[in-house]
Amino acid sequence: MSNNSGFARVLSRRDVLALAFGAMIGWGWVVLAGEWIRAAGSVGAMIAFVVGGILVTFVGLTYAELASAMPKAGGELLYSYRGLGVLPSFICAWTIVLGYISVVSFEAVALPTVVEYLFPGYKQGYLWTVAGWDVYASWALVGIAGSIVLCIVNYVGVKMAAFMQTVFTIFIAAGGIMLITGSLFNGSTADMQPLFTGGMAGIFTVLIMTPFMFVGFDVIPQAAEEMDIPHKTIGRILIASVLMASVWYVLIIFGVSRALSPAELETTGLATADAMTALFGGAWAGKLLVLAGIAGIVTSWNGFYIGASRLLYAMSQAKMLPEFLGRLHPKYKTPYNAIILIGVISSIAPLFGRSMLVWLVDAGGLGVVVAYLAVALSFLVLRYREPNMPRPFTVSNGKLVGFIAVLMSIGMAIMYLPGSPSALVWPYEWVIVLGWMALGVVFYIFAKMKHGNEADRLLNEKVRDNS
Repeated sequence: MSNNSGFARVLSRRDVLALAFGAMIGWGWVVLAGEWIRAAGSVGAMIAFVVGGILVTFVGLTYAELASAMPKAGGELLYSYRGLGVLPSFICAWTIVLGYISVVSFEAVALPTVVEYLFPGYKQGYLWTVAGWDVYASWALVGIAGSIVLCIVNYVGVKMAAFMQTVFTIFIAAGGIMLITGSLFNGSTADMQPLFTGGMAGIFTVLIMTPFMFVGFDVIPQAAEEMDIPHKTIGRILIASVLMASVWYVLIIFGVSRALSPAELETTGLATADAMTALFGGAWAGKLLVLAGIAGIVTSWNGFYIGASRLLYAMSQAKMLPEFLGRLHPKYKTPYNAIILIGVISSIAPLFGRSMLVWLVDAGGLGVVVAYLAVALSFLVLRYREPNMPRPFTVSNGKLVGFIAVLMSIGMAIMYLPGSPSALVWPYEWVIVLGWMALGVVFYIFAKMKHGNEADRLLNEKVRDNS
């Protein structure tokens, strides 16, 4: 496979699987598992993740085929351009960038949250209160420092980032397996009561969080030009990562629900860590799981630094965003300006406190679902319009899969809208979404005025180039 993009082809199969799986499982399961069980009950929460996993699997199949057919940095931007045109491609890419940057910012807030479990009382230097949460200087500095370190790692090259991803993913898996096996031997089925809480509304409350928890497999297309593997294999690894993450989330909920009673779940600050402490009878176990959680923060953080920076790079190369975002470092072959911009944004997030966690999950989740809908529509359109397009990884019953992916994406998007029991919260979550969209409108109009139809020409060249 030739590579004319300037990126270095250095990622192996193992690197790609660790990139996607590590990005998907991240830290959310450590900090939010108790909240899921409280909202929907043990079985209700598992059902929500099974349904969410099915949605993401159908969407993942559309990604797998398109990523193998167009293995270029920019992923969604290219698929939606080829299927739907320039404006939809911008909307698709811009909304998923919101999802990616939300994850990166989420991790910058999650890191000081988990450090607090290891070092209670380390918060010093009160700054201000946001939505009832007191923000302290020492707490915010931990998140900012983590953001800077990840920024440097990604700045100096994707191979170093991929190696770190593999090591930390193995550590997460070890911690999660301990929790699951411990619950089988030392947990109690009685603690799983109530199996359902809040009926369908409870399940929907958890269900709208699942796109954010599964986001990560779509990082694979962003790094396609840096992979040293056959195009067909890209699709296979993508689907494998989705299935692995689906099983992971269900088993984690199962494990926590068997370890803590409903009363204990109501008072816990970090359910998974307290579950490990209860299962193994010592605080050491809880701290070990927290360390696995920190590894999860790093893998998710790292994966989305890669995804967001490559997508911003591709949009800049297509004359949709300012030109400085489309430059590769002459030595490291990384989109360094895009990486620095993401680092700046994520370093600001800890200054808003822990309330920012849920806001980012929900607002970023809507961005992800909109992008999934655009990719599924593009997949379907291309199946009809370009039936002979080379598809190294071909989905069986493609048109049916495409229709299901479209319908499920629409259904998920509706759940974020006003009138739904799980609608985005005004003003915080809607301000994030609407502010991001307004910024996108400014960029799009400016690019159109400056470059005319140049984006159409450049994207058309890229999607037709099979090198």
